[in-house]
Amino acid sequence: MDTEEIEEMFVLSDLKQTRVYQQAFAEGELRGKLLAVPAILAAGLSIEQIAQALSLSVDEVRQAAQ
Repeated sequence: MDTEEIEEMFVLSDLKQTRVYQQAFAEGELRGKLLAVPAILAAGLSIEQIAQALSLSVDEVRQAAQ
């Protein structure tokens, strides 16, 4: 099976509807938020402010800050 055949089988919008894609996207989004925490802390925001701004729990922010 070549790339063109695979592309014909799956339209990108179909792929985005799969649970695997959605889980991977959510994990990537969370990872990006957590990686931003130290820089945001350095800019002067509190852990509580960061948690609220990024829709994270205070515990997630604290863990990312360490």
